[in-house]
Amino acid sequence: MGLEVYFTILSQPSRAVLMFLESNAIPYTRKALDLRKGENRTEDYSRINPMMKVPAISDDGFNLTESVAILKYLANKYTVADHWYPKDIRKRAKVDEYLAWHHTNTRPACASLFFNEVLLPARTKQPADTVVVQSALTQIKNALDKLETMFLKDSRFLCGDEISIADLLAICEVMQN
Repeated sequence: MGLEVYFTILSQPSRAVLMFLESNAIPYTRKALDLRKGENRTEDYSRINPMMKVPAISDDGFNLTESVAILKYLANKYTVADHWYPKDIRKRAKVDEYLAWHHTNTRPACASLFFNEVLLPARTKQPADTVVVQSALTQIKNALDKLETMFLKDSRFLCGDEISIADLLAICEVMQN
């Protein structure tokens, strides 16, 4: 059975998990889901992820959802370079700090822009609401400013001088837009 990864390449968190797996040569079975066809809404998939979202993993029957939890689990289970999710409590705390901040800043700002400027107009065949799009752009600008002035102020990467799981999540969000 081994490690199975359920994802869609359209999902930023899915891409971060896949990038981590590939960067660390962790063996896994790809389980691509087509969300447009409802493949994430099947009874079988709901046993793996009752929230019916991606990404999710099944590791020899152990199911886990949410990209941050998955990335932490993989970094702890497999032999990977320490910089991904450091053992040093202070370095790890800096990674955790960004991961907590990410879900209330970078992720919703970028997701809002993508949804309102791309997905919603494609679904409704109506032009994007310029006020909503402008608001999302302002949120992104604020998030990017914080990335630069707080997280990248004194280092090459978000949480230090080496790449971490925080950087993967951030880059996947920012590059979507």
